[in-house]
Amino acid sequence: MSSGLEAAYAACEQLARSHYENFPVASYLLPSRMRPHVAAIYAFARIADDMADEGTRPAAERLADLDHWGARLDAALDDDVPDQEPNSFVFVAVRHSIQTCRLPRELFHDLLSAFRQDVTVKRYATWDSLLDYCRRSANPVGRLVLRVAGDASFAGPGSWISPSGLTADAASDAVCTALQLANFWQDLEIDWMKGRLYLPESIWRSAGARETNLDARRLSPEWRAALRDVTRRTRELFAEGRIVCDAVRGRLRYELRATWLGGTRILDKLEAADFDMFGSRPKLTKADVPSILWQSLMWKRASDGV
Repeated sequence: MSSGLEAAYAACEQLARSHYENFPVASYLLPSRMRPHVAAIYAFARIADDMADEGTRPAAERLADLDHWGARLDAALDDDVPDQEPNSFVFVAVRHSIQTCRLPRELFHDLLSAFRQDVTVKRYATWDSLLDYCRRSANPVGRLVLRVAGDASFAGPGSWISPSGLTADAASDAVCTALQLANFWQDLEIDWMKGRLYLPESIWRSAGARETNLDARRLSPEWRAALRDVTRRTRELFAEGRIVCDAVRGRLRYELRATWLGGTRILDKLEAADFDMFGSRPKLTKADVPSILWQSLMWKRASDGV
């Protein structure tokens, strides 16, 4: 590996570590051979997400930046002209990762599609429309990580399929969507202050909730009922995708287990607080680490029961 490529990957890993709480790609549970590639994927997505989330800038400018980010990706993959623009290290690393791990560029463009949607869409009418957003904003990351892992990491040869017929991709999609949803419920107050509400309107209106309660920073019984509903749906997705943690070998299985356990722990904390994130935003702390690591080691396969 050339010194320029090593420096590019190092910069991506540094960026990943600086946002560790949101996306634990720097975890040492990941196999060392995977870590640079996963960090490169994260760096590409993190910078694009920041472009979309710069709320003080006109939407047209942010959309133009995202279009240019996608064009830089295609240029990096389609020709050998060095990228001389800011953050060029991302494309040096991503190009190498895509070529080395045979990653579909379409998954990167799916991410950019979701980031563009963040610029223009602040509310979701239905559960299905929210899941479609997660299909492009969260699921590509899981699919990319599985491809970085490669067939050698899977417990079965070739394209892994669970005893129930669920593919590794489908199981990963369920977990990634669940992780994204758990983050939405955790950050309801933060998103509301930005003018965003991910909890689908069809669900909160059916519960009789009112937006004025959120303006007053008050979780009414109706909002709690709506959050109980979406939390139940989120737990079902975690349960559906849990089998992906049994699909891989080595240290990666502990990374996936810890990620799954961390996501469900957030839901536990939300329920324990009766969903009052206005009082205190539920989040993982250092005190949660020993329990999560212990459960990762004592893990029961999905076929044995949770």
